[in-house]
Amino acid sequence: MRFPPSSTALQHYIDLVGLETRPFPNPLAEATPSTVVDLKGESHYATTVDDLPQVYRDVMHAWNACLEEGADFSDMNRAMRERDVPRIREIWSKLVEKLDNQTFYGFLCDSESFKSFRHREIFGQVGFGTGGWDTDFPNSILEILRVVYTEADDHHRGIVGGSQQLPLRLWDREPQKIVHWPYGTSLASLHVNGEPRPAVTRLHRTAGNGITVTDANGDIRTYRAAIFTAQSWMLLSKIACDDSLFPIDHWTAIERTHYMESSKLFVPVDRPFWLDKAVDDRGNPTGRDVMSMTLTDRMTRGTYLLDDGPDKPAVICLSYTWCDDSLKWLPLSANERMEVMLKSLGEIYPKVDIRKHVIGSPVTVSWENEPYFMGAFKANLPGHYRYQRRLFTHFMQDRLPADKRGVFLAGTTSPGRPAGPRAPSRPR
Repeated sequence: MRFPPSSTALQHYIDLVGLETRPFPNPLAEATPSTVVDLKGESHYATTVDDLPQVYRDVMHAWNACLEEGADFSDMNRAMRERDVPRIREIWSKLVEKLDNQTFYGFLCDSESFKSFRHREIFGQVGFGTGGWDTDFPNSILEILRVVYTEADDHHRGIVGGSQQLPLRLWDREPQKIVHWPYGTSLASLHVNGEPRPAVTRLHRTAGNGITVTDANGDIRTYRAAIFTAQSWMLLSKIACDDSLFPIDHWTAIERTHYMESSKLFVPVDRPFWLDKAVDDRGNPTGRDVMSMTLTDRMTRGTYLLDDGPDKPAVICLSYTWCDDSLKWLPLSANERMEVMLKSLGEIYPKVDIRKHVIGSPVTVSWENEPYFMGAFKANLPGHYRYQRRLFTHFMQDRLPADKRGVFLAGTTSPGRPAGPRAPSRPR
């Protein structure tokens, strides 16, 4: 749905296959026509942060001060801009020692800037970048610092035509520089009928430290090495694995990895009607959009408005939620979810009939209920940094016994709060 420019490796591949990107309409972003913040039944319309009541700006300043006081934000920001790796490591090592056992919420509470519960509550519901962050409050503050240091939650962009184009174009791409295969070879051409192999069902070690892979068709193949890019919990449940694949401490790290729940619901509409101008009770124009990107403490939490132009069909992400807010939707079907969401948004926009613009069935996902995801995004809990370090450094295998080498972990062991999980991948 969206990604930050700081994801330079991702941007490299986007450019490589010739995809176009544009700014994503996050709350109060320059590309967002307007934003409505609705808390405790009171709504505020804004095009910039200066349009919001003073308390919201106070919360913004409190967050900036909190980062400066407790996390050396300016020093780290400068070191990262200058690519000063020794300085980055020095600052980060001190923070890990000081904050490894601290939650996001505890970090706020320890700051003089956030002594007010009301400020902490508003910050949790409105947050920074993409919106509210209270669902991250129980997570390690180190995870949040990763996000803010790297600007992973700011200046987001979306891929015109949808992000699914990226893997499809990479699949069919014929690299100009190629070593092991003839010129004109693509990933698709290396596979039977241009289709990927079926899901992996078993991984085990065989003589000579081979990695033997069994797939859903029953085919068995052995390799010197394999890269695992799917959700790491699949190694615990969906794929039969030998204990000998990893050292026991790495198995512990995989089991302790914390994934957050998350739900979205999209609905197609006939046009971007939200850009129509509102009128007051007397029929006089107010100068405001009839509907805006919406942050609220109601069940919908975040509502995003997406369009390709005034005369084209558009899409509303009626709700984007995390953790407990996501679990509230889990028992409901897509249509049941939409009904609750429309009712909730109707309280915020009583004069807007969203339903009359709907032209198709809603599409929803709860990642915690998906068999190949089993959760949305990784976010470590306090005390889990040691587990994360094991997984991140697993590719350095020179110190591992020979019978523990050859399988390399990738994929969802990465940090951050991206826009959406990847499709299930297979070891190659």
